[in-house]
Amino acid sequence: MSHATNIKVSRDETAWEAEVRAEIPAAAMDTYRAEALKEIQKTAKLDGFRPGKAPEDAVLRVYGEPALLRAAAERAIQSELPEIFAAQKLLIVETPRVTTDEPVAGKPLSFTARAALAPEIVLPDYKAISTKHQAVKEDTGVTDEEHSQAMTHLRRERHRIDKIEAGTEPQKAAEESRATDEKDLPVLDDGFVQSLGYPDATAFSEALRKNIQNEKELRAQEKRRAAILDELVKDSKISYPATLREYELDDMEERVKGDLAQIHQTFESYLAEIKKTREELRTSWKDAADKRAKVRLILAEIARKEMIEPDAAALDHELSHAKEHYKDASDDVLRAHISHGMKNEMVLRFLEGNPEPVGHTSHDH
Repeated sequence: MSHATNIKVSRDETAWEAEVRAEIPAAAMDTYRAEALKEIQKTAKLDGFRPGKAPEDAVLRVYGEPALLRAAAERAIQSELPEIFAAQKLLIVETPRVTTDEPVAGKPLSFTARAALAPEIVLPDYKAISTKHQAVKEDTGVTDEEHSQAMTHLRRERHRIDKIEAGTEPQKAAEESRATDEKDLPVLDDGFVQSLGYPDATAFSEALRKNIQNEKELRAQEKRRAAILDELVKDSKISYPATLREYELDDMEERVKGDLAQIHQTFESYLAEIKKTREELRTSWKDAADKRAKVRLILAEIARKEMIEPDAAALDHELSHAKEHYKDASDDVLRAHISHGMKNEMVLRFLEGNPEPVGHTSHDH
């Protein structure tokens, strides 16, 4: 049971943090001082004494009263603060940030502690939202016009490549290809498509139609998922600590840096190019980061409510595959990352009414 008195608790609704102000009485601090002195005595190495055998007065002369009082204050906070948070029913998700007055012998110790609160989320009727969006069917069939346009594009690409291989400068080849009349473009005959691995032009044409359909189905899926998530974010009541948004901002920044590295550009040169400071760029991302944080919490809460967990065999399969590419990564870190991704995908499929399993199992070929 906590000895603290004059306890005052407040909440910062914007940062979603709790602040506790309290005082530990002088009598309790005397007890913590005695405990701290005994703890220091156990490990103290003083000339003329075996380790841990120096008397308390000798230890105190070497370490000094101020250092002992600071150790007592630290011990008091570590003991009292969890009791206060528990008694006040404050569920926190980080180590509290504590400030104290300078401890004085024979006096009570005043302190202030702040910590991020656990997120709170009240979901709307996500099953009704899911059902509503599942009822919206989008035509993903491929029209003859779409197929013809794709074939023409590929013929134009073949024309451009043929010109480059014949010695034409790439930019000029692209310009000439765009200017060429459709009837004058090379055909995608059996000989050409066989060089791409297809048995004949008919098989290539059918494969192209299927690829177009797959792309349309993927875009329809992305559109449906975005609509479901947008409505869930809008209708959910969510409070979460600012640290989660900062996590999303950090992730967004790292992704940009990774993309820039692919084109051999630094983050600093990119900032100069767009005429923004790092802080200004992150500020412009805050709405997107807020949505990402809320989506993350929504998916996790639905997974909890619906008891959605990845199949163990599928998770092991994905982990084994990932280790081939990330040989130095920790198994635990990889497993947690993969499990998180698989669980999110399972929730999204649940919301769109897709029973298809996520990942591979030992029965897959």
